[in-house]
Amino acid sequence: MTQWFAAINPQLLWAVGGVLGVLAVATIAGLVIKLVVKTPSAQGTIDNLNKRIRSWWVMVAIFALTLAVGPIGSLVLFGILSFLALREYITLVPTRRADHHTLFWTFFLFTPLQYFLLGIKWSGFVIVIPVYAFLFIPATMALAGDIQDFLERAAKIQWGLMICVYCMSYAPALLTLDIRGGYGPDAKLLLFLVIVDQLSDVLQYVWGKLLGRHKIAPVVSPNKTWEGFIGGVLSATAVGAGLWWMTPFTPAVAAAMSLLITLLGFAGGLVMSAIKRDRGVKDYGTLIEGHGGILDRMDSVIFAAPVFFHVVRFFYGIL
Repeated sequence: MTQWFAAINPQLLWAVGGVLGVLAVATIAGLVIKLVVKTPSAQGTIDNLNKRIRSWWVMVAIFALTLAVGPIGSLVLFGILSFLALREYITLVPTRRADHHTLFWTFFLFTPLQYFLLGIKWSGFVIVIPVYAFLFIPATMALAGDIQDFLERAAKIQWGLMICVYCMSYAPALLTLDIRGGYGPDAKLLLFLVIVDQLSDVLQYVWGKLLGRHKIAPVVSPNKTWEGFIGGVLSATAVGAGLWWMTPFTPAVAAAMSLLITLLGFAGGLVMSAIKRDRGVKDYGTLIEGHGGILDRMDSVIFAAPVFFHVVRFFYGIL
């Protein structure tokens, strides 16, 4: 723990301070705009945006606290997020009584095991769920003896575990990476991923509201437009390039990494929206004001984190 606090360098503090500064400016701007605009539709948009900003204050405070506590705090936070996300997902997919034992092992064995393996820095975390859990889930379901919609039920549980636990765990896994040149493990890589990914979501929303005209996939996600997508991706990529100093990357590589994160994040949001539309719901939950549930907020991280981790590990990690 002492070594971790010693590793909290000025760059990390500047990065967190910058996020708090942006939130402060956004809060003031939201209050001013609410006083200026008068039309009901604009008021509704501003109210939604202000709800999101208030939620961001809470989320940033929790995230900063876990970074201050150290890697264990981050693992605990993401472990809880995975558990809650998996719970949101499972409530949307039909299961049968025969699945209860399988779900028990999914929630209370494989979910904590994934984060425990990260905590002890065992590289086997990359295979436990996609290999052993993948085989374990249909085997226990077959033993239960219920064959109705068997393949569909097994696939849905496997998909939920992969997305909500396995993919999400790659975000705190960045804290376990040893980077060449003495850079890591370091919390700044995780912070870089989260800032670029979440800022891309916000900026796509803002650009879409300002200029959005042409829908990308109106049936899947009616609010996503090409103007919002391009504006948000380019803006977040530019910010990511400007944050090169908190990474082992050059400015050009930081821009490329940011572009990768934003594109994968967009894909994650689109895929998870398709699941919601298929199940006939607007949000995965109501836990976060203005954002919906955990999956509504983490859908982009879920797709971006695994690829970002492996790209960084391949090009910069000590293999």
